[in-house]
Amino acid sequence: MSHLRQFTIPIQGLKTGIHEYDFLIGNEFFTHFEDSPIEQGTFKVKFLIDIREDMLVLTFDIDGSIKTDCDRCLAAINLPIESQEDLIIKYAEEADDEVDIVYIEKGAAELNVATYLYEYICLAMPVANIYDCEEEEENVCDLKMLDYLDNKTTEESEEKKEDKSSNSPWDELKNFNKN
Repeated sequence: MSHLRQFTIPIQGLKTGIHEYDFLIGNEFFTHFEDSPIEQGTFKVKFLIDIREDMLVLTFDIDGSIKTDCDRCLAAINLPIESQEDLIIKYAEEADDEVDIVYIEKGAAELNVATYLYEYICLAMPVANIYDCEEEEENVCDLKMLDYLDNKTTEESEEKKEDKSSNSPWDELKNFNKN
């Protein structure tokens, strides 16, 4: 857990106003979270904390990539991920049940943002691990696999057209009124 200590901000000693921090996140970061969907990734995070008298406003500007397999061609890719998230933290004696607001005690000395960083990175991941790799200098896509899939899809659609035209019960019903 000492690796996540670097993501702890001493909020008690900070003056009112905006403070900026930069974090570099690597593979080791993701090993600290159980069942993480990310095994390898590198991220640069620009973190702003706006300290006010009654609350904190956190802004996370996340930019990086994860190593994964492309869902389209199964090639190993560096999937780019970008996100900007805001989080409001209010001071309170007891936590209320609000979704978008986190509550901490008024006298809290520090705030660890590692969990928030992890959650925002995971939420920024696309549902399908694909991206427009044609714009890259070196195309990493497995072109043989894409050709195979394209041909297979074309063959299947032609087979369906043939099946529909010859075996459609609707064609028989259309002729029912003509007699």
